Amino acid sequence: MTGKLLNHHAEGPATAPPLLLGPSLGTSYALWDKVAPELSLTHRVIRWDLPGHGGSPAGLIGPGATVGDLADLVLALADSLGVERFAYAGVSLGGAVGLHLAVHHPERIASLAVICSSAHFNGSKPWQERAERVRREGVEWLLDSANSRWFAGDFSVPELVRDHAEADPQAYAACCDALAAFDLRDALAGISAPTLLIAGRQDPATPPPHLREIADAVPRATLVELPGASHLAPAQCPEAVLTAVRAHLDGGARRGMEVRREVLGDTHVDRAQARQTPFTARFQDFISRYAWGEIWTDPTLSRRERSMITLTALVAHGHYDELAMHVRAARRNGLTPEEIGAVLLQTAVYCGVPAANSAFATAQRVLAEETEG
Repeated sequence: MTGKLLNHHAEGPATAPPLLLGPSLGTSYALWDKVAPELSLTHRVIRWDLPGHGGSPAGLIGPGATVGDLADLVLALADSLGVERFAYAGVSLGGAVGLHLAVHHPERIASLAVICSSAHFNGSKPWQERAERVRREGVEWLLDSANSRWFAGDFSVPELVRDHAEADPQAYAACCDALAAFDLRDALAGISAPTLLIAGRQDPATPPPHLREIADAVPRATLVELPGASHLAPAQCPEAVLTAVRAHLDGGARRGMEVRREVLGDTHVDRAQARQTPFTARFQDFISRYAWGEIWTDPTLSRRERSMITLTALVAHGHYDELAMHVRAARRNGLTPEEIGAVLLQTAVYCGVPAANSAFATAQRVLAEETEG
């Protein structure tokens, strides 16, 4: 860590799709302790701390800070980790950061989950008053009400209450300034990322109407309301939050599977699925998300063009079993046998005659099977 970056904790495969998790005011990334490890089975999960909370330096923000300032810190963290585009989920202030990113940096946000948060936080005055008092007296006076503000019933997480007690007063007050100035209601309709809203039915800070307001404004958003959940839903109802977030993140895999079937055919995909084991399941998920859910769905190139590129790459590396599969895919994508032959002839020049010779033999067999069928 340096004094210029948010403290963070990363878990999960480095090659998995990145997912950033944002905290609520007064908490640390421990808010996600019961959810992040499960999400890290399929994602590179990066949890971060607000300035002056957990391990983040307090001096990263000062009086008059905005949610945009916090969002810039999140982007700086992502850049430092080599993360360009990522899924994002955040609670309360962390959710507001996600909304800001989705509005002002849509190219960075693959999907968005906003949990127990809002597009506005009931006006500026209560937050200005809290900021002023925290600057005078510290955060101790807030501790007695922490459980009632954060949790329903007798539930508590002592570690999170301790985080609250240890938050830097000046940084905490600056976060209050950010909440006081935050209002994105007029910009919600411009959010294009797939968006999930999770509301706690017993949340006194950002009750369900706040999340409904976002869901009504963001195109194609999904809203989930959790009975028994208060403001820190990932801590109080981790299973429910995990289920909702997983279903939301699986959207890329679902679309990827649709494209995979369109290109490769149901017979091939069904056969691959039938051979899947617990050992290979994550690899199959990876293929569906990345190869088919992100690359093959990118409209920059047509499927015909992608088939020609794929055939060339497979010949170059001598992957002839895969080549047979993608000759079939090329036919499904509209290439004629003559066009496939022209692609393979081109590979003779740039990949070598022996490679092209083997490729022609493979393609001829596949095309003959097509004719016989």
